[in-house]
Amino acid sequence: MPRKIFKKFLPRHDVIRKQKALAVFGNLLYDPNLWCLNRRSASGAFAVGLFMAFIPLPSQMIMAAGLAIMFGVNLPLSIALVWITNPITMPVIFYGSYKVGAWLLGTPNIHFHFELTWDFLFSQMNQIGPPFLLGCLVCGIFFAIVGYFGVQGLWRYSVVRSWQKRRLRLPKMKSLKRKSRDIPE
Repeated sequence: MPRKIFKKFLPRHDVIRKQKALAVFGNLLYDPNLWCLNRRSASGAFAVGLFMAFIPLPSQMIMAAGLAIMFGVNLPLSIALVWITNPITMPVIFYGSYKVGAWLLGTPNIHFHFELTWDFLFSQMNQIGPPFLLGCLVCGIFFAIVGYFGVQGLWRYSVVRSWQKRRLRLPKMKSLKRKSRDIPE
């Protein structure tokens, strides 16, 4: 089941509760629905985490935690999925988001040389800001929807498959049970 797969990679709830950054949520972290892992909470957590992964702000994890609490979905999974945009993947993902935004706005692609300075960010934000932010929003919504329905479908497929396996095992178990009763001791 997907639950076993997710639980392998998720941090324990006591570790997350001790995070200083999440102290702003106070007693809201003690809601058992935030730690429950079922189809609804996992698919909602994927939607929240994937959406927040595309938002270009430094406080993505805190905002993902807030949305997870607000929607009552799995908190650790929401926070973990934000790390899809890590320092290694961030340039590729955000450049792709910029390209999507430029395509949607119909603006020509601006060739620029990236510099990690405040001057560069402020001077280029007038030109690349609108396509970049629109692309981030559109990609975030798109991947949140794909993640939500993808997990819903995967979870449903997994449950149906386990039912089918159980149905195939049941006749074998009944025949073994009958045979064990027929064997004299």
